[in-house]
Amino acid sequence: MKPISELRSVNQGIRKKDYKALVTGQGVYTQDLAPKDCLVVKLLRSPHASAWIESIDVTRARKVPGIECVLTWEDVPHIRFTQAGQSYPEPSPYDRYILDRQLRYVGDPVAIVAGETEDAVEKALKLIRVKYEVQEPLLDFRKALDNPHVIHPEDDWKMNFDQGNAVERNLISHEESSDGDVEAVLADCDVVVDETYYTPSDNQTPMETFRACAYMDTYGRLNLLPATQIPFHVRRIIATALGIPKSQVRVVKPRIGGGFGAKQTVEAEPYPAIVTWLTGKPSMIVYTREEAMSCGCPRHEMQIHVRVGGDRDGHIRAIAMETLSNGGAYGDHSTTTMGLSGHKAISLYGKLDAYSFSASSVYTNTQAAGAYRGFGATQGIHAVESAVDELCHKLNLDPAKVREQNLVRQGQVVPSYFGETMTSCTLDQCLLRVKEMIHWDEKYPRQVLPNGHIRSVGMAMSMQGSAISGIDVGGATMKVNDEGFVNLLIGAADMGTGCDTTLAQIAAECLEIPVDQVVTAQVDTDTSPYDSGSYASSTAFLTGGAVLKCAQQLIEKIKAEAARQKGWEESDLDYHDGLVEHLPTGTTVTLGEVGYASEMGGIPMVSTATNTCPNSPPPFMVGAAEIDLDPETGKVTLVDYAAVVDCGTPLNPNLARVQTEGGIVQGIGMALTETVRYEPNGRLIESNFLQYKIPARTDICPIRVEFAPSYEPQGPFGAKSIGEVVINTPCPAIANALQNACGVRIREMPITAEKVWKALHQK
Repeated sequence: MKPISELRSVNQGIRKKDYKALVTGQGVYTQDLAPKDCLVVKLLRSPHASAWIESIDVTRARKVPGIECVLTWEDVPHIRFTQAGQSYPEPSPYDRYILDRQLRYVGDPVAIVAGETEDAVEKALKLIRVKYEVQEPLLDFRKALDNPHVIHPEDDWKMNFDQGNAVERNLISHEESSDGDVEAVLADCDVVVDETYYTPSDNQTPMETFRACAYMDTYGRLNLLPATQIPFHVRRIIATALGIPKSQVRVVKPRIGGGFGAKQTVEAEPYPAIVTWLTGKPSMIVYTREEAMSCGCPRHEMQIHVRVGGDRDGHIRAIAMETLSNGGAYGDHSTTTMGLSGHKAISLYGKLDAYSFSASSVYTNTQAAGAYRGFGATQGIHAVESAVDELCHKLNLDPAKVREQNLVRQGQVVPSYFGETMTSCTLDQCLLRVKEMIHWDEKYPRQVLPNGHIRSVGMAMSMQGSAISGIDVGGATMKVNDEGFVNLLIGAADMGTGCDTTLAQIAAECLEIPVDQVVTAQVDTDTSPYDSGSYASSTAFLTGGAVLKCAQQLIEKIKAEAARQKGWEESDLDYHDGLVEHLPTGTTVTLGEVGYASEMGGIPMVSTATNTCPNSPPPFMVGAAEIDLDPETGKVTLVDYAAVVDCGTPLNPNLARVQTEGGIVQGIGMALTETVRYEPNGRLIESNFLQYKIPARTDICPIRVEFAPSYEPQGPFGAKSIGEVVINTPCPAIANALQNACGVRIREMPITAEKVWKALHQK
């Protein structure tokens, strides 16, 4: 590959391909593409967290003028499926029906109503009469294991393979891993921190709520236009739920208004799909904000017990973690999320003598948890990075120096990260640069201001992964046309991250043509190459690798076609700058000439490649927060945030910086304001933006982002991922800054003024 200094398109801050459409309001979303005569689809939802339907009367509802159908559990297929968008065989349990008699959380669907107008549907919803057998809900995940109230007593619950599950115990899954004798090492340490940390559920809150449109085409196939990150998984899941062949389902992904993991779950798609399949008429569902927040798939609530042992010189020798995760009413992403809470937190420390990790995920009568940026690592890193700071306080050592002494480095084999070797890592450089940016040595641990406020700084490290190793797949197809422009077809879903642009940059770099000559298109499962989807920090690394392979194959075809045209030997040809050069004579053939000749009966100028990887090279990050604490009220105000990221080679530094800033803002919200809570009857408390406080621009301090590039040999042009690693540092960094300010440690997020004030007065 070319040296970074010679790159023309990659590592350049090129504007997003769709920037004009976005800034002028011309972006095309689900509702823009939907047929005009779509039936309006809405759901009658359970008012109870745990109940059985004794009887349901929809007679009056079906008589409302304009109503097309009212569906209950008796009218839909009884096929268990999972809504989690993961590669087959999914590690998530098949524990759902489209509609079920047993209702497991407030908001669980009871009936589907479809009609010509919203008014008609709303009227019909009010006329449905349901008699419920109400049960006492199980809401506390700490009491779920072996509770007499079993959330899933059905006989047809199934898992594709053993994950330590015991559904009769409300245990979705369980895992354990270790290296060395952690108990012996902890017993030999000079100091051990033994604490429990709690992170509540929090909501992804993309601006576009869940929505999907369905219609039948002229061939009698079911077509879907969903707001999704996972078009190919949607096809499989809908076919499974409806009991129809996948060949009868086509999924086209329009632009989506943010996902952050929420749209890795098939939330809305089953309902218009079944309506259209049964009626033959186009239909569409659009979740309200309240539905999106109370019937969606927020982050997993977790309680994490951490023990960290170290010696007086600051050597961290052992880490033991036990994670308990709340999966909610359905298992969806629980099996995969809980494991990453340990593997991507413990692995930040490369000099351990031993580690142990165990995790369990359980069912409760709350909405099912799902994928949210960070995917379990966020919770685990908060716990470990908080515990490490507590260890530093006990040892009276500078937390930055202790981290520098113990952090994982390039070339190390990390047992807790599945035994992988760190093939690229500049975490040490990230830490040193963040110290400079935040002026750590001058500001640590704290400064008391003339007004009595306290300024302090806190730090945290983070790592994630680059795709799911050995399982997920990226795909790319490229075609040369006359005039030399190139179509790039991908199956990865751009959800605002700009992957349509960054992947085009890789293609342009390989073909040595301008990025504007690479045309991208929306994902269509009929024509796009298979791709697992945009999740698990996979697109740049995995799909980018597929684009690289595809371009290299295409260049060979381009040379072969030029040789055919001119009667040259292929061995005499070189490709550069969008030209094929005959080296003996210096004669060149343009990409446009090759494309035109191909269309006139030459060698087809089309190439397809897939890419998977046996490893998942982690990106790294260090973040540092400066806070202002008012000890009189307990209010914590963020003053400054500095971050340095190792994402390998940034494919597009401008987009990478925006991704980092956005992730940090989400992490700040998780640290200071955001939480998902339930009333005793299981009803969600924070179900709108008046109650659920996400940070606004006026709430955010300066966020300064830099990069410490490494070169990942398995990634395209040395690139790794960046999408998730960026959300993981704010919670522990802000909590650590608070302890540096006043000695108070808040172990239960979010850090509110009330909690701080109480802790100060108790102290």
